[in-house]
Parts: sequence; C-alpha cells; structure tokens
Amino acid sequence: MVPILTLWLPILIAAVLVFVASSVMHMVLGYHKNDFSGIEGEDAVMDALRPANLAPGDYFFPHAESPEVMRSEAFQAKLAKGPVAFFTVADPGAFTSMNRNLAQWFVYCVVVGVIVAYIAGRTLAPGVEYLTVFRLSGTVAFCCYAVALPLNSIWYHRKWSTTLKSMFDGLVYGVLTAGTFGWLWPE
Repeated sequence: MVPILTLWLPILIAAVLVFVASSVMHMVLGYHKNDFSGIEGEDAVMDALRPANLAPGDYFFPHAESPEVMRSEAFQAKLAKGPVAFFTVADPGAFTSMNRNLAQWFVYCVVVGVIVAYIAGRTLAPGVEYLTVFRLSGTVAFCCYAVALPLNSIWYHRKWSTTLKSMFDGLVYGVLTAGTFGWLWPE
C-alpha cells in the first residue's frame, strides 16, 4: 500500500500534462471543430427564445411533466411535428473569458489524479514494476475521463462521432496519467 500523500507529484504532473494535451487537442489539432453545428436562421431562433427569459440550465422540448402526459395524443402530436431538442442555456457572459472553465478543468484533472492515486495506492505496493502501475492507473484514468461519455449519445442523442472523439481524448489523458504514475511510482 502506498499513502496517497506520497503520490502528490504524479497527481500534479499528470494534471498538468492532461491540461496541456487537451489544449493542444482542442486548439491546435482541430478535430473537435465540427462537434457542434450552427442553426439556419440563428438570429431568428435567438430572437424567438429571448422573450422566454430562460435561466441558465438544461432544457428539453417538447417537455412532458409526467409519463401520463408523455403518452397523451397531444404530446405525441407535438413530438411528431417536431422539432425535438435538448439544449443548454448558459449565462451570456460564460464565454467572454475561458478562465473559469480552464480553472475548473484543471481542478477536475487533479481530482482524477487523486482518484487514480487512491486506487493505485490501495492496490499496488511500492516498487511495483512500471507496466503494472501503467495498466492500473491508465485504466482508472480512462474510466474517469471517458467511460460515462456514451450516456450523452444514448440518452441525449449527441452525435456518436463527438462522443467517440471525446473518448479518444480520454484515452490520451489516461495514457499520459498512466505514464506519469508509472514513472514516479515510489520504490
């Protein structure tokens, strides 16, 4: 067993490496640029939604308040007529600066590192060979970064291509975390 506090360095280095890699993947490589599509007549749609004064949050329409309403003919007609949409409304200032988002992402990377350190530290002894540490820590990190993402495609109809690209990102983050923990595992 390895105490979690002795793993503070791999936790932080893995978080920094994942943070930098994610920046490169999103800003330089550009394969996420088509994850979201624009709307034809965007201004008209925004003008139509503005009077609803939607608070930041997640929305779905048409919306049914209960299973009974969902089964009603009127609701089924709304569904058939469409459009059907899941969407998130953000605070208008949410994208003027990415500082808050980037800070939250870094904290999340540290939390993943802490989870990896906890599980690896409880299951592996000091001096375990690199590949053993790599396999366990990489699997845990991949699970943290990627395994829940298909839920967005299954339940909220997010494009599978977007989900798979994000899962690939999670694989890269898992490998970086695994390599860091394997490299800095205590003797």
